[in-house]
Amino acid sequence: MTRRFTASLAVIAVAGLVGWDLKASPPNPYAAPPILAIGSGLSAEGGFCGALPN
Repeated sequence: MTRRFTASLAVIAVAGLVGWDLKASPPNPYAAPPILAIGSGLSAEGGFCGALPN
């Protein structure tokens, strides 16, 4: 296999993965959390992978 062939397969695989992800759950900008929520009163969301479960 050549570099060109391998790179082509990688690009096709990434494009397929992105396409599948967009098809499975289309983006909704109105339901997305704000990028910067400084002073908005919203509580922090998400988690820390090293946090202990309750």
